[in-house]
Amino acid sequence: MGTSGDTPDAERRRLAEADDSGVPWRRWGPYLSERQWGTVREDYSHTGDAWSYFTHDQARSRAYRWGEDGIAGVSDDRQRLCFALALWNGRDPILKERMFGLTNSEGNHGEDVKEYYFYLDSTPTHSYMKYLYKYPQSEFPYEDLKATNQARGRGDFEYELLDTGIFDEDRYFDVFVEYAKAGPDDLLIEITAHNRGPDEAPLHLLPTLWFRHTWSWAGGTAVPSIHQEPGGPLRADHEELGPRWLYCDADAETLFTENDTNNEKIFGSSNSSPFVKDGIDRYVVGGETGAVNPERTGTKAAVHHVLTIPAGRSATVRLRLTATELSDWTGDFDTVMTQRRAEADEFYDGITSADSSEDERRLVRQALAGMLWSKQYYYLDVERWLSEHGVDPLASDPRVRNSNWYHMVNDEIMSMPDTWEYPWFAAWDLAFHTVALSMVDLTFAKGQLDLLLRRLYLHPNGQIPAYEWNFGDVNPPVHAWATLFLYELEKHRTGRADRAFLENAFQKLMKNFSWWLNRKDTDGNNVFQGGFLGLDNIGVFDRSAPLPTGGHLDQADGTAWMALYCQNLLEIAIELAVDNPVYIEQAQSLFEHFAWIAVAMNRIGADNASLWDEEDGFFYDVLRLPDGTATRLKVRSLVGLIPLAASSLVGGWADQRFPELVAGAREFIERHPAVEATISSHQALGPNADGRYLFALFGEDRLRRILSRMLDEGEFLGPHGIRSLSRHHAEHPYTFEVHGESYGVGYLPAESDSGMFGGNSNWRGPVWFPVNLLLIRALLNLHAFHGAEFTVECPTGSGRRLTLYEVAREIADRLTATFLSDADGHRPVHGAQAKFAKDPHWKDLILFYEYFHGDNGAGLGASHQTGWTGLSAVTATLFHTLGDEEWSARGRESLRPTGDREEPLS
Repeated sequence: MGTSGDTPDAERRRLAEADDSGVPWRRWGPYLSERQWGTVREDYSHTGDAWSYFTHDQARSRAYRWGEDGIAGVSDDRQRLCFALALWNGRDPILKERMFGLTNSEGNHGEDVKEYYFYLDSTPTHSYMKYLYKYPQSEFPYEDLKATNQARGRGDFEYELLDTGIFDEDRYFDVFVEYAKAGPDDLLIEITAHNRGPDEAPLHLLPTLWFRHTWSWAGGTAVPSIHQEPGGPLRADHEELGPRWLYCDADAETLFTENDTNNEKIFGSSNSSPFVKDGIDRYVVGGETGAVNPERTGTKAAVHHVLTIPAGRSATVRLRLTATELSDWTGDFDTVMTQRRAEADEFYDGITSADSSEDERRLVRQALAGMLWSKQYYYLDVERWLSEHGVDPLASDPRVRNSNWYHMVNDEIMSMPDTWEYPWFAAWDLAFHTVALSMVDLTFAKGQLDLLLRRLYLHPNGQIPAYEWNFGDVNPPVHAWATLFLYELEKHRTGRADRAFLENAFQKLMKNFSWWLNRKDTDGNNVFQGGFLGLDNIGVFDRSAPLPTGGHLDQADGTAWMALYCQNLLEIAIELAVDNPVYIEQAQSLFEHFAWIAVAMNRIGADNASLWDEEDGFFYDVLRLPDGTATRLKVRSLVGLIPLAASSLVGGWADQRFPELVAGAREFIERHPAVEATISSHQALGPNADGRYLFALFGEDRLRRILSRMLDEGEFLGPHGIRSLSRHHAEHPYTFEVHGESYGVGYLPAESDSGMFGGNSNWRGPVWFPVNLLLIRALLNLHAFHGAEFTVECPTGSGRRLTLYEVAREIADRLTATFLSDADGHRPVHGAQAKFAKDPHWKDLILFYEYFHGDNGAGLGASHQTGWTGLSAVTATLFHTLGDEEWSARGRESLRPTGDREEPLS
């Protein structure tokens, strides 16, 4: 894909060189997290309290075991050598080397970063990157943020850095960090600090270079070194990486220490060297001249620039990190930096369409920049970690986290949900990440899906690891959907079908599918009990814990997720059968699995406890008690909308290409009356005019009833997308009595008032992007099958009739509008913060939150979760592909191009 004719732009040429010729354009990138302290990897406590064991206060003095963090940081792809920015305003009690935030117990809504930083730009090879950090000129209010938030309850607003008044009168620095690659191992760095305040102000800029601690207790490898060469540059030597030179301004002071723990401070024991991790902090802030090495050598070094910046002015520092000695490191600096900026512009011009507004372009670019800046180096050898905890890997200890995942070795660049609040991979998050990442780097996106299915990740029993805090937890099975999406996207873009990628994934996904069948279908009746499923507090009970009633939940969402899994695997099997007929048998088996799940979703048993409620026209969970009785938990939530998401078009002239598959399906239906009754109740299932069959868990009547609730603005349809809980429960909360105790679910459009599952996210009212995207996909597939003749009221009761395509676009537009500014400059995502609406230095900056207020769109939860909220780049561009008129003319076709016609979104 190029911007003019068939000539690819410079960034796409770099991607091609990396993918086809192995040129290491991706070797250096933003692979440092924003937070390594407080992670499970660094937790060696006996209690498993990671937040308390390794704190922010300790982080400047204590060497990490498994990774590194920093501000606007970069590293090589094995994080051997790291570079990041440290700052000091002359007033703070500590050097600002990493982002500060509250732990899960300190924040009134869980963990929460309390800084303002923005990922402004990045190309997929990181040939150009731009980052902004807003650094106050007054003393950073560490204790105020802690004390005020701890004093607030769950029903109160969070106390943010802007609320402290520290940005009043604009007394802060805008610190921009830009990176540009002159070559794969030649990184230009430009740091520009703008004094936005009314007075002259001092600023210490300390670009810092250091080695991740991989020696002594962390593995015993050779100790690398950094020293200053004659003439000024710093030379860093590593036995694997080789030499690197950091060139910088000659008149700046250089400071050296070791990336070793200050044992005296942390543990009360002696240090083997006076030069330890916090040496530079103690020298700059505390004036301890003996804290840095006068011999100018160590494993950590900083270039100390002491600046005085007049009001309204700026100062710039330039550096160059390269694998080659240079006689003139500044000669081409400006030329390369300017060229990479222009190439980034050209690349993103090819991502957005000509009819996109400037604000939409800004949204897409910052969303994708956040996705690319959230690529992190993730290292964890679980067997070694367990051994260091005194656990025999062949005898799992339930008291130690992840003790039955000893086979796992994670040593990769991975896409993280949020580099401060979630600096570790999460399985279902990652599947959604790849959809957004495919807009800019399809190869990396495919590699991410492949990672979790490798033998060093996938459990021998077939389970996909969920996330660091509990690899054994269960996330929704969306991996097959993402795999199919990327496969068909690549086929359309390049004309090449990567069958090897698809077949490799299919074999391992079938193993995971079998794990679900064997582990999550308690009664063997095709109704599933996935448990947590990533929806932290959506239900009456904590679904990851034993129920207070005993018994188990038949989950409408868990069962629907498995229906979608069947659909996706069936479509993959049909695709693979084109080259290998052996997959026809597996396709037949997957069809039968889906059919039985459809029967189970609609079955009314002797206890009259179907997942479908005919009176309400909605799907609910069913609580099955130990005495054999059952009751429907009538909470109207996304749990009952996930069955809608399991709507797929499968086939594509399959009846002509594989008549034996269609014949086998018909024979199966006729042989089983329950299946035949369910299928016949679904009315027209296909094939349609394109030879496609609709796979869904309901017929047209039930579809209309579900949509009437989903599109009701008094229930699910909010101004900024589909809510996770019906607004009906604001006036009518659901309650359930157990042993004299009342459990309830009420509509909470903002933060949760429940501590269930940690209490730091809320599925009881806010809008979440990933499930909204799946609902949009389902609506497009349903439209592609039913055509323009099928219309519904949207919003319900409005009298306005829309096709399902138009409904999908309506939802996407509402999601996208969350980030777009109105006539007054107000972006709903930023809530009532006037600074973001009115200040010229804030108004074009966008934060990508974990979820959004169900009534006004304000951002909630993690503030940099461009992980799956990066899908905003998809919703902002998806419907620019085809206009309404063209769509209507093309009828049943959908939005995922492949071959010589448009295929439905997977």
